[in-house]
Amino acid sequence: MEETLKILSETAGLALEIVVVLVVLVGGLRAIVLLAGNFVQSRLSIRTARAIWVDFAAAILLSLEFALGADIIRTAIAPTWDDIGQLAAIAAIRTGLGFFLGRDIQELGGHPLAEERPE
Repeated sequence: MEETLKILSETAGLALEIVVVLVVLVGGLRAIVLLAGNFVQSRLSIRTARAIWVDFAAAILLSLEFALGADIIRTAIAPTWDDIGQLAAIAAIRTGLGFFLGRDIQELGGHPLAEERPE
């Protein structure tokens, strides 16, 4: 039974890590397309660049949450003290990054999906 749970947790962790890669990839590609489109049309302003940054930062923030979830799932089944220590360090770093990134997004007026999308 424990071996089945280990296999299941590894599979679920891998699935979440795939989601992390996809979220960052889609967010990055979207930011590049928006930046390039606005630059080519000579409409790239500080406000537009900031909105694009906030959109990309939101994708990174979401991916950090999925990555933390993957780490928690992998460590949940029969962890060693070394595993727990590594998870604590990773969780602290990712939580800190998420906190400051979320605060920056909030200070810049929230996520563009809540208002209007950058053109």
